[in-house]
Amino acid sequence: MPKANLYDMAGKQIGEVELSEAVFGIEPNQYVVHDVVKNHLANCRQGTQSALTRAEVSGGGRKPWRQKGTGRARQGSTRAPQWTHGGVVFAPKPRSYRYTLNKKVRRLALKSALSAKAAAGSVLVVDDLRMDEIKTKTFQGFLNSLGAGKAMVVTACPNVVKSARNIPGVVTTPAKLINVYDIVNAKQLIVDKAALATIEEVFA
Repeated sequence: MPKANLYDMAGKQIGEVELSEAVFGIEPNQYVVHDVVKNHLANCRQGTQSALTRAEVSGGGRKPWRQKGTGRARQGSTRAPQWTHGGVVFAPKPRSYRYTLNKKVRRLALKSALSAKAAAGSVLVVDDLRMDEIKTKTFQGFLNSLGAGKAMVVTACPNVVKSARNIPGVVTTPAKLINVYDIVNAKQLIVDKAALATIEEVFA
């Protein structure tokens, strides 16, 4: 049974928590994790790149010189790709890079990422992760007391979310919206005890 250290808001360890074997104790499948991370990054692409083809560049309607007899190479337009200010060959156009993966594949990748973090001892559970006021300095002190750097904080407390949004490398998310990319990208996974119960209930 995998375990994680339990902390209070002062950053002091007050015990251990047993993690669900079905979510945090499987054998990580790195190939599935790679596929899901690649899919996440592809779906984040805007796909707004665009360039002009020779048909869309202005000018070039007249043949620059006659076909034969000049000693130069034949040319039909000054907007052909080999000319300065000419069009682009196979110009990129706006498109969607989005594609889907099977639900079972995404679920397996999420469990694999969580299990890898648990095996590395990078899952830190906080007994009652909440703040009475929005204070970035206070939350930064809490992270320092845990020794956390680039972290993913799983909580539903609005004050914690707003306190952490200006801290570089720190990402906050509710339990039901965790994703593989953020888990893999973070060095520590800081989870509220109530959010941990939600994760184990939803993804088991």
